[in-house]
Amino acid sequence: MSKMSPADTARLLLLSSLWGFSFIFMRVAAPEFGPVALIGLRMGLGALLLLPLLANRRHLRLLRANLGPLIVLGLTTAALPYSLLALATVRLDAGFTSLINAATPIATALIGAAFFATPILRQQVIGLTLALAGVALLSLGRLDFSSGGDGWFILAALGATLCYGVGGNYSRTRLSHLPSRVLAAGSSAAAAAVLLLPTLLLWPATPVSDTAWGAAVGLAALSTAGALLLYFQLLSSAGATAASTVTMLVPVSALAWGMILLGESLSLQVLAGMFVTLLGTAIATGVLRLRPRRTLANKAD
Repeated sequence: MSKMSPADTARLLLLSSLWGFSFIFMRVAAPEFGPVALIGLRMGLGALLLLPLLANRRHLRLLRANLGPLIVLGLTTAALPYSLLALATVRLDAGFTSLINAATPIATALIGAAFFATPILRQQVIGLTLALAGVALLSLGRLDFSSGGDGWFILAALGATLCYGVGGNYSRTRLSHLPSRVLAAGSSAAAAAVLLLPTLLLWPATPVSDTAWGAAVGLAALSTAGALLLYFQLLSSAGATAASTVTMLVPVSALAWGMILLGESLSLQVLAGMFVTLLGTAIATGVLRLRPRRTLANKAD
């Protein structure tokens, strides 16, 4: 991987902070709005901010020609996973939820191998095994499915990673020919359209506080529209490997902001689970490369 420029490094750190903040915003707003209404609002406002990017005939033509696939992408990368993560943050700490979400590369690789004929390399197998062990360590003793337990909320966060895995592979195999702005704006608009009716039906019956409204607007403007634009800029200028580093930085950002702003605490179990999960993710995504074993022939040379 080539060395990133100072501008790319700044983009990377800002992006990880914006996406880390999304878990804080959801933790604050989801209990008042409800998960579905919050994400419907998030995607509606985010789409309004992103749609001006399509203000030329070529992009609009591409949007119309790929409407069906963009709806699938909007469902699998936004509407469903965001709603599941918002549900998780109703009960789970923001930092803890972000650590479960860091397992997304695991789901992406496994779904790619199972349904999209994507081979898994030896290094990825090692990384995926480690990351799965980290998730298991994080969830140890918390998979309680009785009333008041965390089990269903942890499964919701894991379900979000599966949605991302489907969406990521689908985008790579079916929509790689589209410009990034069409993907971002088109999938956001599709997710907003899909969530419109459920949002109206599930809109909170009681008034929502100013704090929750502020968190919802921040979620849409900063952690959705702004973050997507920043991500695609980073992808274009620094490449996919550098951009994938965000996967490791987002949980660190969410954990830090959770402690600073929400008073969340870090247990030894969470720290250990974080280390193992992020180490496995770094190996699986190629951010941390393992040295190949030397053969006897190489040693003789």
